[in-house]
Amino acid sequence: MASMQKFTRRSQNTSETWFALALIALGVLCRVLPHPDNVTPTAALALFAGATLSPALAFTVPLIIMMASDLFIGFHPLFWLVWPTFALVTWIGQSVREKKGALPLLLALFGSSFLFFVVSNLGVFLFEHMYPKTWAGFVECFTMALPFFRNSLIGDLSYTLVAFTLYALAASRLRTIPQA
Repeated sequence: MASMQKFTRRSQNTSETWFALALIALGVLCRVLPHPDNVTPTAALALFAGATLSPALAFTVPLIIMMASDLFIGFHPLFWLVWPTFALVTWIGQSVREKKGALPLLLALFGSSFLFFVVSNLGVFLFEHMYPKTWAGFVECFTMALPFFRNSLIGDLSYTLVAFTLYALAASRLRTIPQA
């Protein structure tokens, strides 16, 4: 009996690893292929990974997506702020793991998008030389970033809806398959 449990656990770990690799491949592909500015699945996949994968795998998904895709498209000066922000999005995804209904997921989604918007643009304001370090420069920085925030919301909402809907459909189909 113990060997059967060990086999089942190993099988689940292997399946979960392949699932994480598929998410990573999708995320990298969507970042390197042409797309509208900020319309990528990275935040949605981080949220989804947090909600569905074990913590060790969940946190690696957005990090590897960012590292691998940045090798192709180029590293940017604020990667040290952006990459950890996706880890926070994964953590937000973990917080909705046991919650039922669409509202917690929508709150997590919009919270994640807003978090990324604030952190990335605060980084631009503080560490780039694009805006004067004044209140007016701060307001201008965030105002100029609003179109990118809109695009992020569109991408995050679309990709999150697809990921969680497909996952729910697959899970419901698996429950209806008779076990051998």
